[in-house]
Amino acid sequence: MRPHRVTPAYQRQRDGRVHVFDAGAMPWQDTANPGLKLKPVRNDDERGEFLGLVSFAPFVRSGLHQHRGVATSFVLDGGLTDYHGSLTRHQAGINVRGSTHDAISYEPTVLASRLEAPVWYPPRDGEPSGVHAGSRQHDFVNLDPDVPPEVNVVVDALTRQPTGLAGVQRQLVFDYAGTGTERRMVQWHLRPTTETPEGVAGDWIELWVRGGEIEVSGARAFANCFVVIEPGARFVLRAPFGACVLAWAEGRERWPAGADANLFGF
Repeated sequence: MRPHRVTPAYQRQRDGRVHVFDAGAMPWQDTANPGLKLKPVRNDDERGEFLGLVSFAPFVRSGLHQHRGVATSFVLDGGLTDYHGSLTRHQAGINVRGSTHDAISYEPTVLASRLEAPVWYPPRDGEPSGVHAGSRQHDFVNLDPDVPPEVNVVVDALTRQPTGLAGVQRQLVFDYAGTGTERRMVQWHLRPTTETPEGVAGDWIELWVRGGEIEVSGARAFANCFVVIEPGARFVLRAPFGACVLAWAEGRERWPAGADANLFGF
């Protein structure tokens, strides 16, 4: 058993509500590796699911591991290096099922991360590092060594697309094609004075506010806040002074009849 148990701020529930978490006010929590710390909004070791911030001290390794499902991370500062190369500041790293690598930080590094499945660590290496929810000791091989262990995306260079909502543009970071799930990761840009109609979350929607400030159904979320919109929640997005937001959706949202709107590009 790990010497440190992570305490999340939130556990998933389908009450049709909106929750805001100020990551700046949340304490860093220790892991089994003293050089790795977490600010968990969600952490489910049974399912291998996580949403929150991850911190690497310099010269700290994740340890060799294999992802058993999708993991996405956006680099707030610093970067990670594995045999494929380097994931650097303001890039998103995408791991899919079977991704196998060992990442090291050569400088202080902070990630906004979302994990969707357990991660295997070889028993020969002892206790897992603690950076991944749902870490398991399990033997594995890399079944597809010609496939890179991650796809690194320069998020700010992506083409901006219309959403059908006045004042809101999206950049498609990852469309989950080939993963067996119908999900999306995007970056939104909300122009100052933006206000959307009322939408309904068809499934889980989770946000990290990168810059500026939004209101979600009246709940204020400024830079470095996470927002969880539960399935069935009715929500209105407002950005009186503009905002830049990373957003994940596990299903398409619904809008009033006649509204040709699509925040995530489903």
